[in-house]
Amino acid sequence: VQLQASGGGLVQAGDSLRLSCAAAGRTFTVGWFRQASGKEREFVATVSWSGGTTYYADSVKGRFTISRDNAKNTVYLQMKSLKPEDTAVYYCAARRAAIPTGVPNDYEYWGQGTLVTVSS
Repeated sequence: VQLQASGGGLVQAGDSLRLSCAAAGRTFTVGWFRQASGKEREFVATVSWSGGTTYYADSVKGRFTISRDNAKNTVYLQMKSLKPEDTAVYYCAARRAAIPTGVPNDYEYWGQGTLVTVSS
């Protein structure tokens, strides 16, 4: 499974941005993770194959929404009310198991990442 993340960019605090993760091949659970400079990779959001189960990190709950369009093999991360602390490289990842998790090591496939920079 190959994943291609896109949609990152430079925005101001309070702005919105939508990231996309296009998959070549079928995926089951897909998650978004991020890694800020000098920090460890952290969980952001994950969605089950059906889209019926989603989990979010507390830091993004209420501001970010993960969704998917299986007909297009694409998962989205809609980000609103962005904050400077959201600045990071955002990665999408996929795992064949059906249960969504927030643990990076549970995901077998990773995209290349897209940079999101939020200025204050």
